[in-house]
Amino acid sequence: MKPETCHYDQGTCREPQWGEENCMIPHYVYLANTSGLKVGITRHTQIPTRWVDQGATQALPIFKVQTRLQSGLVEVALAEFIADKTNWRNMLKGQNDAIDLKAAAAELIPQISEKLNELSELFGATAIEQLDEDVVDLNFPVTEYPTKISSFNFDKDPVVSGVLQGIKGQYLIFEKGVINIRKFTSYEITVG
Repeated sequence: MKPETCHYDQGTCREPQWGEENCMIPHYVYLANTSGLKVGITRHTQIPTRWVDQGATQALPIFKVQTRLQSGLVEVALAEFIADKTNWRNMLKGQNDAIDLKAAAAELIPQISEKLNELSELFGATAIEQLDEDVVDLNFPVTEYPTKISSFNFDKDPVVSGVLQGIKGQYLIFEKGVINIRKFTSYEITVG
């Protein structure tokens, strides 16, 4: 579900207990360097797990909000100016240069000031808190990044073999291909 369409506060949530536990809790809006600059959101309990999961080499929380809906609305506003998705192929090539995330935030936040004011009026003055955090640098255990990305798929070929050259985000990197291991979470595998 898109966070900006959360309807818990309208009383129409099919799983109100789940909504209380997952939507009606603090969330963070962040900038990250995955395959370039992107915006994202995560529950407060998922920092830095979410960044690691996305293969981010840098991350910077820029807003703390009270609910998932609010985080989605701020993310949508920022996504008018920067990506909100990771180009997984570029992320796996490991070629993204460092980005001055603080400078990016300083440039982006004024561009959405009208939307932020609108959201503050709608949800209250304390609903969206602008943060002044440090950039988090993340490193991944990769000995060699692939130059050409080909992906393994257990549904097409149940055998994946090769020397593991690294792990980045959800991906295991082998010399002849990569596999998004999260995609196959419910699969039973044997390592030999």
